[in-house]
Amino acid sequence: MTRFIHLLYVPTMNCNMACRYCYLGENTNELPCDNGYLETLRYAVEKFRSSDIIPFNISLHGGEVTTLSKEDFRSIIAYIHDYYKENAELLTANGYKVGKPHIKTNLLSLARHTDTLRDYNVTISGSLDLPLSLHDEYRVTKDGRGTLDRILENLRQISELPNHKKVSSTLFHEHFLHLDEMMDDIEFLSQNTCLDMNDFNFMIGFVPETEKGKLLSAMSEEEMVTLYRRMHSRFDGTHLDKGVNGAWFAEFTTDYCTNCDVCGDKFFLLEKNGDIYSCVRGQGNPDFYYGNIFRDTPEEILKNGHTQIYKAHSRAGFSDECLECPSLHLCKTGCPFVKTVYGSPRSYTCLLQKELYRDGDYPPMPYGYTEYYLQKMHPELDKNVEYEYEENSLPDLISKDEKLTHLYDDGAFILECDGVEHKLSSQLLKHERDIVFIGKESTVKIYVRDDYLDKLSPYPANNALWIMLLSGDTVVYGDEQREKQEHIMTHMIYKGTLSKNNCDREGYFCADISSLLSSYSGAMSKTSPNNLFFTTTDIRDYHYTKQKNNAYYHINAMNLPFQNIELIWVDTDGFMTNSPKEDNNEHHRSV
Repeated sequence: MTRFIHLLYVPTMNCNMACRYCYLGENTNELPCDNGYLETLRYAVEKFRSSDIIPFNISLHGGEVTTLSKEDFRSIIAYIHDYYKENAELLTANGYKVGKPHIKTNLLSLARHTDTLRDYNVTISGSLDLPLSLHDEYRVTKDGRGTLDRILENLRQISELPNHKKVSSTLFHEHFLHLDEMMDDIEFLSQNTCLDMNDFNFMIGFVPETEKGKLLSAMSEEEMVTLYRRMHSRFDGTHLDKGVNGAWFAEFTTDYCTNCDVCGDKFFLLEKNGDIYSCVRGQGNPDFYYGNIFRDTPEEILKNGHTQIYKAHSRAGFSDECLECPSLHLCKTGCPFVKTVYGSPRSYTCLLQKELYRDGDYPPMPYGYTEYYLQKMHPELDKNVEYEYEENSLPDLISKDEKLTHLYDDGAFILECDGVEHKLSSQLLKHERDIVFIGKESTVKIYVRDDYLDKLSPYPANNALWIMLLSGDTVVYGDEQREKQEHIMTHMIYKGTLSKNNCDREGYFCADISSLLSSYSGAMSKTSPNNLFFTTTDIRDYHYTKQKNNAYYHINAMNLPFQNIELIWVDTDGFMTNSPKEDNNEHHRSV
């Protein structure tokens, strides 16, 4: 299956500035210039491609990429430009916008690369401190000199370029204390520079416990909300209305990498030495290290990415506040790196995000989403209660009947949905609900243990896999007028057909049922989970024979007892991709 990833490339750790709150610290000291800047990127992309893993976005970060020589900088930009051109059809066919070369820069040496920026229409995302009066206090050169005047001059020099140019500002408590001045400077930059201040980003700094009291302090959540409200009060209805109601606070919305169950499935930062980390936040942290492209296979790197991020969320735990929150599907508890830094189970910008969600046009939480999220991200929180094996209870009846043990075998079926495995059990015996979200782009496979079609079957060649789909909506059935889930379809695949399918799991038959489910999407409930059951012809027949012959079993198994999973069909991609398909959607750095 083709995978699409966002690849952030760091061709150099060198930086010409020494910002006093830089997360890389001394790692950006002047380093000897060598070559191979492009070779690492080219090697990584080709190796990923050989495993059918396609970067849909390649952006440059640092260090500071503009410290590269003109020749090296141009060669990397040209490569990215050509990559997008050569893969435009593939990216577009899979729903991704074809991007332009993009850099994240401190703007200090930008003007020296004017020719390359113009020739390849490079999009530029710079960094400035607001208010500008604090810029030279925190964003300085290696020898401690201020940088604002030179940066503003560089912006003037590139003002005639058609390239899209934007900036972002990381805010701490010390910046928050100058809110009025900050708003005045936003107006100044909009009126007097080439920057598109409707495409400006606020980022909220975070301070590890070990760094508290050293230089800058973190904003409180209440201060974040005050910032949000004051910006709206000043700019709503002005020429910057689009920005304050859009990009300014976009980092805290569903359009960014924090809106993922496991961001390690899609976002990767590659350093020149081949090391791969989660992103600029996790850069250099062993808990967010995924491997090395020169040593490890792409499959190992992607597996490590999933595992490391999953572990980070698991270590952080899950808050009771999130359990009751109607916006869990939007924030998904926030950035795993910041949660690790703070030792907190919830997003450090929680109150700000709630403000955004209240003001924005966001979809309500799908039915059953909290259960789904907990089962996927925090299965350790499931509360399993053992059945009491009372006489004539269902477990007791199963224990007395070898044929029923086959019917309720919880190792017989495995459903794989978008690469995630679900071991299926009977809905009558499981202690929690299994809910998955699928859509038109989902890949859904069912695996049935190859000996299961021989169970209770005098003629296995005549036996078949039964797939039954029931709507979450109910209707009244039969003479007894009992309200039950509405049947949508029953589909049968005979053993001989299953045996001819290629299967990647030893000891199992398999079938891809993606298109089958998609063809019935219009009949599925949009408000309640739909029910998907699996069994075989002969085991199904035995169930109904047992119901007819044993009143206790009939009472205990009035509802379908077969191995099942509940599913919700999502008509949009929002809950399926775990990341937006956008051009130049960066990992923004909050220190």
